[in-house]
Formats: sequence, C-alpha cells, structure tokens
Amino acid sequence: MYVPQWASPPYHDQGRDRFTSVAENPFKIVREVPVSTFSIDVDTASYSWVRASLNRNVLPQPASVRSEELINYFRYDYAPPRSTAQPFSTSVAVMPSPWSPGRKLVRIGIKGYSVTRAARPHANLVFLIDTSGSMQEPNKLPLVKQSLEMLLDELAPNDTVSIVTYAGYAGTALEPTQVRDKAKIEAVIDSLGAGGSTAGAEGIRDAYKLAEANFDPRGVNRVILATDGDFNVGITNQEELKGYIEREREKGVFLSVLGFGMGNYNDALMQTLAQNGNGAAAYIDTVNEARKTLVEEASSTLFPIAKDVKIQVEFNPAAVAEYRLIGYETRALNRDDFNNDKVDAGDVGSGQTVTALYEIVPIGGPRTMGDLRYSASAKVASSGSEYGYVKIRYKLPKSSTSRLIATPITRGLEYRSFAAAPQDARFAVAVAGFAELLRGGKYSGMLSYDDVLRIASAARGRDEFGYRSEFVQMVRAAKSARTLAQLGG
Repeated sequence: MYVPQWASPPYHDQGRDRFTSVAENPFKIVREVPVSTFSIDVDTASYSWVRASLNRNVLPQPASVRSEELINYFRYDYAPPRSTAQPFSTSVAVMPSPWSPGRKLVRIGIKGYSVTRAARPHANLVFLIDTSGSMQEPNKLPLVKQSLEMLLDELAPNDTVSIVTYAGYAGTALEPTQVRDKAKIEAVIDSLGAGGSTAGAEGIRDAYKLAEANFDPRGVNRVILATDGDFNVGITNQEELKGYIEREREKGVFLSVLGFGMGNYNDALMQTLAQNGNGAAAYIDTVNEARKTLVEEASSTLFPIAKDVKIQVEFNPAAVAEYRLIGYETRALNRDDFNNDKVDAGDVGSGQTVTALYEIVPIGGPRTMGDLRYSASAKVASSGSEYGYVKIRYKLPKSSTSRLIATPITRGLEYRSFAAAPQDARFAVAVAGFAELLRGGKYSGMLSYDDVLRIASAARGRDEFGYRSEFVQMVRAAKSARTLAQLGG
C-alpha cells in the first residue's frame, strides 16, 4: 500500500551513540605516587543519559557512566565562601567506606560564591542550533525550542541573543538582539524546522563570528550548541575542531554543549568541545531537565566565577598506604600541570558545588598491593596526624594568573562511623556507589543496589525539587533492568 511521504514517521538513528571507554582509576601506592592532580568537572550529561537509558528499562553502556558527573548532578549544602575575594569554600570529611571494611572515604567539597541577579555581567549569547533531519523527533528540536525559551526568561533585558542554525549549510537566523525584544527572538525560535545533513563545523564558525562581532570585554561571551549528535559536513576531524575551539577560547568566547535525543549521540565529541571551550556539557532528555539546567541553575550554567580550577591532593605515607580517585578519569592532569597557568582546566559557575571522593587504605588496612622488595627503605613522613593536604588553584574569569587555597585533611575531620558522617556526604557516597555498580563493580566490594537504596533513602534530606527521590527510583530501575538482562529479557 502506498504511504504518502507526509505520513511517514521521522527517521530515527539506532545504535550509533558513541562514548569513549576509559579505564577506571586504580589504587595507587602512596609511597610511590603520593600526589593526585585533576581538573574539576561540573558537567552533568552522564547522569541524564543514565536516566534516559533506565527510563527505557535498559542499563546504560558502562562507558557512558562518568562517576563524577553523577555525583555532581546534585547540589550539596556546603558552607558558602565568606567573601568574593576568595571565591571558594572548602569542605572535607573522612568516613569509613560502606563497601570495603577497613578502608575510608575522603569527601572533598568546594562551593563557589553566588552572584546576585543584579550583579551578573552582561551576557552575549549565540544559540547554535542543529536543524538537520534527525532533529525532527519530539525529544530533539521541539525540546530544544522549549529549552531556549525557558532560558530567555532568566536573562536580563539588555543581554543579547543571536541564533545560528546548521543543517546542509549554516546560516544566521537572528542577528544580535536584546532580550527585551523577546517576542522577536521567540518568533525565530518557533519558526525553526528540521531537514538536511549536519554542517556542524560551519555553524560553529558562524556562531563564533557573531559572538566576536558583539563581544563584550567585561561580560560573558558564550556559544551554546544544541545538537543530537555528530557533524557530518565541514570540519570532521576532532583534533582540528578542538584546536579551533581552543583558539576561540583564548579570545574570550566560551562554548557550552546541550545534547538531545538518542541513536546518534556523539558524547566523545560533545565532551571534547565543552571541555576545550571552557563550558559545561549537559544532556537534556526531558522538559524538567531543561528547567533544571537552564532555569534553576542558569547562573551557574552561564556565569563563571573561576576558570582553570585544578585540585591537587598530597597523601601522607605515614597515614595512608593506598588511594584511588573515584571518577574524573578524563580530567586527570600531570603533577606539574598544577602550577602551570598555561594548562587548561575546568570552570566553576556562580553558586556551584563540586564534589570529589577518594577511597583510601589507612596504614594497616586491607591493601590491594604488597610492598616491593626494594621499597622497604623508603622514607615516610614522621607524623600520621594528617591523611593528606588539599590544594586548589584557580583563576578569576578575566585573569591569566592563578591563585591558591589549601587545607589539610586532619584526623579531626574524621567520623567514627559512616552513619555519623554528614548527610550530604553519605548521599554523595550512595551516588558514587551506584556509578561504580553501573561501571561493572570492579571496586565496589560487596555493595549492592539494595545497599545503595538504603544509604540514599536514609541520606535524602531536604529535596526541594525531588531530584534525590528521582535518584532512588533510578536505582530501583537499574536493579530491575539488571534482573531482566540476566534473564535474557
């Protein structure tokens, strides 16, 4: 039977989602490698992808699970910094590991100061929107439109917005327009349709040209890319794209990425673009996620308070035998990168919290590796009163010179039992444990999904928007999906 073209369902890619597989951080011997260095990460794309997969009753690909992005999806109640002179506060806690008896977890939390709405700098934003044929599906271009219209409500009247679209070719749909002319901007957004191939790289060039033409040296200049996947026309070499975006970053124009849909999502490329563009990578799978990212967290998404933020932890060999950093594999830095202001790192937005967890084996605890024959003579620190020392290096948004803050990890910060640890710390541990299970459980000991449910439910605390309750439901969904997979369903 003939089916008219207008009645055909839109094309849908299947099984072409791409993620970079990275080995989990292993345990390291403190006497051999006492220093751990990494760039902070406040992306949340992995969490939303995991949720979208579980909503389809399918376990996510292990490569799609980045532990730090699951942990940092949630805000934590850390004390705010006392003044803008030092834009971060630091919160450290040490507690017994709930999955490995005899080991401990070190929670390092930082919180950025919150810029008031009145004090926000002027925003010069360019929306770079994928309008290729694959964007026709309801959770793609229609959701992009809803998301961007939500964001407009969070901008100031004198902020400027431009729109570039790309499909078979790229074009400017809206020249720089002040948000006070909201009706004009919304009319252009509403008129967008999908069709054609994906000239993403050409669109990026046009978007940066618009951002530079309207550049505000004292404001925020940012391109926001909204896409479902890959670039198949123009610059297709990932290293070439990376270099181009790095050069634009040095000019003061940053790039953030919003991913939509499934079937053709190139997560590896999206991560590369956002990390090298000094921006965040988010994955928008629902209207609620759009509201969270672009309304509730608009300040932290758009307005950085610090850039090139790096963390370095030196562990004390008199107190710690081994350690491993949970997550942050794609953010690892060399030890000498920490003091090198030319090395790029992550950004922190207004009011954001960032959390990192280390699992440590105290001296005398259950080690994963024995001593080498010729390491017995290694010198160790004389005092075990400190587990380690945390250093954070950062630059203010318009500065090229870094600043340093530091704090020791003392035994005075330790809790005798896991149940006595701060509620937020226990919830972060539950999320980390969940990520470990989804990644294959190599380091999760005897932890089960039921254990994660028990810990998360007891540490849920204040849950204004229901995100923590949603997490509990995700754990239940993962448990069911795992059972189906074992049964061959």
